[in-house]
Amino acid sequence: MSEKNTRIAIVGASGYTGSDLIRLALRHPNITITALTAATHAGKEIDQVFPHLSGMGLPKLVTNDDVDWSNVDVVFCGLPHATSQKVIKELPKHLKIIDMSADFRLRDKDIYEATYGNPHTATELQKEAVYGLSEHYRNEITTAQLVACPGCYPTATLLLLLPLVKHGLIDPSELIIDAKSGVTGAGRAAKQNTLFSEAGEGMGPYAVAQHRHAPEIEQELSVVAGTDITVNFTPHLIPMSRGELVTCYARVSGDNNAASCRELLQNHYQSDDFVDISPSGVYPQTQFVRGSNRVMVNAYDDRLPGRVILIAALDNLVKGSSGQALQNFNIMSGYRETTGLEQIALFP
Repeated sequence: MSEKNTRIAIVGASGYTGSDLIRLALRHPNITITALTAATHAGKEIDQVFPHLSGMGLPKLVTNDDVDWSNVDVVFCGLPHATSQKVIKELPKHLKIIDMSADFRLRDKDIYEATYGNPHTATELQKEAVYGLSEHYRNEITTAQLVACPGCYPTATLLLLLPLVKHGLIDPSELIIDAKSGVTGAGRAAKQNTLFSEAGEGMGPYAVAQHRHAPEIEQELSVVAGTDITVNFTPHLIPMSRGELVTCYARVSGDNNAASCRELLQNHYQSDDFVDISPSGVYPQTQFVRGSNRVMVNAYDDRLPGRVILIAALDNLVKGSSGQALQNFNIMSGYRETTGLEQIALFP
């Protein structure tokens, strides 16, 4: 294990992704947290916002203007889209940045602006940003100055589909993606649809045919397919705090079937620590990955001839956000990729 120590700041530390990143970073032997920032909570101790982080010797929450950036090596940014780009472009140039917002995920400025409804004011950085899907952009992440961590839905979907599309086992032109996520995916701010009385004891779709993660999924599938891909993507809100399940319906090419898809996934990810093919007879489920940085995937034959059902499960706050951010940090910093991410899933 390297004896090197890296000083980090977490910008936007008072949100769910910020708190989960703190939780993980506290157990990383090569990290020192030197700054935590927040807007409305500036001046507070972190345990006034998140009591579960009490007694950890963490710095007080401050504004971005009050941070001594000369005492920071790497910044994790957990701010909302639009806000993130404005903050990041003003940061000192010596900093390496891992952004968990959507601001640098899309390479096309026009697609970003059409998707998120605001202009991109840091287009030079947008050109430099590396898409942080760890298992597929590891070489690029190694030398990156700015990494754009994928959204939670794209992480689950792309880890499941990219190898199969790249090697021609499935037809990417008619993919149907049915996705379900816990309410933490909507952030910590109070919203009517995530109130307990609104979200509990029920399940429903949202952002039908217009979810912002669809262009991100299409961007990456188009790269490996060599042609523009459009997907049918429908997300649903499920009454639990964390977790995500993605079910994809696809047509196979030639004589391929679920067995050949499963074999390819096993071979493709055999050297990756965080992608698991579920055991025989076991379907990927959120409770098998909760609290961990793992994603569980598998393939099953459909009743319809020539079609397969592909399933992935992950924790939207860990592998779908803060855990993957820390994984990318390890890759950028030359640490063992699993460092600080050894947590086994919480079950039950």
